[in-house]
Amino acid sequence: METIPVILMREDYRVGWICALPVEMAVAVAMLDEHHDKLPQSSTDNNTYQLGRIGAHNVAIACLPAGSTGTTSTAVVASQMLSTFTSIRFCLMVGIGGGAPSPDIDIRLGDVVVSQPGGSSGGVIQYDFGKTVQEGRFARTGSLNRPPGVLLTAVASLQARHMLQEAKYPEYLSTIASRYPKLGETAVYQGRDHDQLFGADYDHQGGNATCEGCDVSRLVHRPERSSTEPAIYYGLIASGNQVMKHGSTRERLRKELGVLCFEMEAAGLVDNFPCLVIRGICDYADTHKSKHWQAYAAATAAAYAKELLYVVPESQVTKTRLAIQRLEDSGE
Repeated sequence: METIPVILMREDYRVGWICALPVEMAVAVAMLDEHHDKLPQSSTDNNTYQLGRIGAHNVAIACLPAGSTGTTSTAVVASQMLSTFTSIRFCLMVGIGGGAPSPDIDIRLGDVVVSQPGGSSGGVIQYDFGKTVQEGRFARTGSLNRPPGVLLTAVASLQARHMLQEAKYPEYLSTIASRYPKLGETAVYQGRDHDQLFGADYDHQGGNATCEGCDVSRLVHRPERSSTEPAIYYGLIASGNQVMKHGSTRERLRKELGVLCFEMEAAGLVDNFPCLVIRGICDYADTHKSKHWQAYAAATAAAYAKELLYVVPESQVTKTRLAIQRLEDSGE
């Protein structure tokens, strides 16, 4: 896509988009309706940005430094983003995560999980932050903030729209291959045969990256879906500084916290930065995890994020409090 010669200033960007991995940034860029030239940055900002427009919104996209993951790195990237783009109102944290399917919620690879407040949680639970109390029990302390009202309203609006008419995100997914053929080779549905969910208590066998040596009799039987179109789920997301790759631990935390997926960055962002977390499911957070579905899962999350931005009114974004004010209030 050609860069559009639009003259913009840093103050014209009101939406931030943060990714953890290069593949997540690649599909985010593929979702832009319009690409913009780079702009001068604050001397304290080490991020590299891709700038553009989605619908009515000018968006600044940043990725964590290569090899850096976790909540601390995310917080640094977000803070530096605001030092340059001071007019940003909120951020979307878009990328991949490990699914936590249950008998009631049939999450599959490529599906999308969107953070949504529930109970006492703002939508993201930092499951590895707390203190050990009596009898060795781990008590999680503190709570993470809810997404801003303008995003929660847009999420509700999009949920209602999907009940009435066909979603737009599959269309956005399909355009990746035509616009970016190289990316389109990997950011496509990987096939039912490659979507295998083993019992939570059955670990990966052998040293291979594939599950060729695993016992297929330990697979969880799931009914075949009528469509390969990714499903969207709304609920709680578990965030921590360690990769979740153990089925039994995933199951214990799923039951204890009621979470739909696991990831490693959001808790560093949502505590002080108004944000919504959107995760494409690339594995089942167990020992069978691989990178086979990463590009497609990243693309499904980005496609949903694009459709969401189309229903966010520009006038409401303008009225929303500046994100940097929230950081300043928190003492960051």
